[in-house]
Amino acid sequence: MSNKLVFVTRKMHFNGAHKLYNPSWSEAKNEEVFGRCANKNWHGHNFDLYVTVKGQPNKDTGFVMDLKKLKLILEDRVVSKLDHQNFNLDVDFLRNIMPSIENIAIKIWEQLESELPKDVQLHCIKLFETENQFVEYYG
Repeated sequence: MSNKLVFVTRKMHFNGAHKLYNPSWSEAKNEEVFGRCANKNWHGHNFDLYVTVKGQPNKDTGFVMDLKKLKLILEDRVVSKLDHQNFNLDVDFLRNIMPSIENIAIKIWEQLESELPKDVQLHCIKLFETENQFVEYYG
């Protein structure tokens, strides 16, 4: 059993608003590139976050990681900071970046990687912005 690498995923949900807008561009260029996502009054999504960790099952518990602990880390480091917030204005770890789902996934990874137990590795962040649009990030 000790040589078996297992991947375990926890799903979380949060709601948030953002605006995709490059201030160094004209309003016309922003509208051309970002369309409705550049709306001056922001826009929101219901996000689904899948966090996959990997490791070897513990011989005593059979767990790669206690998913209750992973849930607590995700709530503390990610969901509590993003849920019902304006990503452009309210989220400390998204300051000064374009809050695209690509960049949000990278920043979520950065929030989590140092919080996991030593024998568990972060494998993938999968972030759904809509049911038809998502990003995967593998560090």
